[in-house]
Amino acid sequence: MIKQFNANKARLKRHLRMRNRIHGSPERPRLSVFRSGSQIYAQVIDDTTGRTLAAASSLEEALKNFKPAPQAAPKKEERAVELEEVEVAAEAAPAKKGARTEKAAKAAPVKGQAKGRPPVQTKTVLPSAQKGEKKTPVEALAAISNNHKVALAREVGKLVAQRAKEKGIEQVVFDRGGYPYHGRVAALAEGAREIGLKF
Repeated sequence: MIKQFNANKARLKRHLRMRNRIHGSPERPRLSVFRSGSQIYAQVIDDTTGRTLAAASSLEEALKNFKPAPQAAPKKEERAVELEEVEVAAEAAPAKKGARTEKAAKAAPVKGQAKGRPPVQTKTVLPSAQKGEKKTPVEALAAISNNHKVALAREVGKLVAQRAKEKGIEQVVFDRGGYPYHGRVAALAEGAREIGLKF
C-alpha cells in the first residue's frame, strides 16, 4: 500500500515541534498565525492563562474592501541602464562551446595547456546573474507585495500589532504555526514589525 503524503499532518507535526520550544508569557505573549487557502488569522496569546489578548483576521469588517496600493513601475532611466549592462555583458560573453574562431585556431598554446586543445575561456557573468547585497525581509517581499493576499496579510499584521500595543504589549514570540516563513506569513510578521511590535 502506498503511503500518501498529508501536507496538513506534516505542518501540524512541525508546529508541535516548534511549540515544545515556544511559550507565551504575560511579559512576552505568543503571536500565533494560521492561514487557510484564502484567509489569514493572527492571535496574541498568553499561554500561562490560556487567554487570547489580541486578535485580527482578514475577515475583519475594516479589511472587507481592502485593495493593495498600486506599485510604481521602474523609471525609464533605470531600465535603460540595466539594458546597457546586459548588452555589454552579452558582447563580452564567450562563443558557444565547441565553436572555434580564427584567433583561437591560430593562437599559440598557453603554458600548461595541451597542444591541439582550444584555449581556456574565462567565464563572464551577466550583471543580472551576479549576487548582490542581501535583501532585507521588506525588500524580499517587494516583488509580491502587490498580490492581494500578501498585502491583506500585511494589513492583518498591522492590525494585530495595534491591538497588542493598546493592551501594553511591546514584545512577542512569533509562532509561524508550522508554515514556512515566506509569502503571507512573512508579510504578516513584517506588518506587525512596522507598527513597533518586537520579536
